[in-house]
Amino acid sequence: MTYILLAAMAAGAIAGWLYPGIAAFAEPVARSFLRLIQSVIAPVLVTTLVASFARGGKLNDLGRTGLKALVWFEGWTSFALLLGWGMMLWFRPGEGIGLAGTAPAAAATDFGRVVENMFPASVFEAMARGDVLQVVLFSIALGVSCATIGEKAEPFVRVCEAISATAFQYTRYVMNLAAIGVSAAIAATVAKSGVDVLLALGRFVALAWATQALFLLLGVVLPLALFRVPLGAFWHHAREPFLIAFGTTSSAAALPSAMGRLQAFGVPKALLGLTLPLGLSFNLCGSTLHLVMATFFVAQAAGVPLTPAQQLMILLTLKLTSKGVAGIPRANFVILTSLFPAYGLPLEGLAALLGVDAAIDPARTGVNVLANCAGPVALARWEGWAPLR
Repeated sequence: MTYILLAAMAAGAIAGWLYPGIAAFAEPVARSFLRLIQSVIAPVLVTTLVASFARGGKLNDLGRTGLKALVWFEGWTSFALLLGWGMMLWFRPGEGIGLAGTAPAAAATDFGRVVENMFPASVFEAMARGDVLQVVLFSIALGVSCATIGEKAEPFVRVCEAISATAFQYTRYVMNLAAIGVSAAIAATVAKSGVDVLLALGRFVALAWATQALFLLLGVVLPLALFRVPLGAFWHHAREPFLIAFGTTSSAAALPSAMGRLQAFGVPKALLGLTLPLGLSFNLCGSTLHLVMATFFVAQAAGVPLTPAQQLMILLTLKLTSKGVAGIPRANFVILTSLFPAYGLPLEGLAALLGVDAAIDPARTGVNVLANCAGPVALARWEGWAPLR
């Protein structure tokens, strides 16, 4: 799929450069592909978040160690979010492109109205309107409520999991059309905005890899060193799950290997059984970092000014929507498609990013898994368990 998307992107770029008039035909194709993605956003977000928080939100069962794990996960995903935001504001790789596209009106930025609009009067109205933050907050509250009442909610949670699995399969089918959508989007973008957009996409890919590497240094290596974890031994045991994630671009695929290797490292099985599956929902640092970078890249490329209030709301929304989506193919694309209309960002920019997403996905997924491996190791030290080896 990686090579197919890159070939589609190249074909679209050449067509848009040589035949600018192709934009009139390519744009409807690209928009149709984006509409297919938009059609599944509400089912994916609601059912995935409800199931994720219902399964992982039983705070009474987590105990002290589980609460420490949640604090750790939320702290480092917040750091990843802020790191990506800071890198985009510092380097601004999309600035000056003049990305063409049709953007809806931006959301209101008055603080009182923003706070009020976080809470839905009707979740169905919020879904129809595409108000992703309202949908997310409702879903989280519903998931936590399911966790609170326990077994009585089990049939409802199983229905959500079934709908979620069906929505994932629908998304996979839609993504089979990604080559057509990417080729059309790139052709239309290059025809309208010129080849500078390709250079900007190259800069974005380079910055994305550099930022993921910087997070590994500050968010994985440094904390482990502070907890006096032998870094060479950690890499020896984490290397296998990392390579599985890097090669398959699936965080979930690396879970069995991570369980076995970290247990061999000396992390207690009980701790791993609690923290590693929880991390698949709450500790996707690489994905969280990429979400904010992609959002601000498109804002810069399209010349859409974002007020400080809007930027903070974007960070909050991405913090919440990144939970529980490890199993969704191109999950970042689905999340951002739901976010962009609320802030006046053109979806055409996101379609262009999909063409280079395959070049970023291995690094993003590898960071997810290494950060998820580092959490239980650091917690084992924190709890004073058996020495790691």
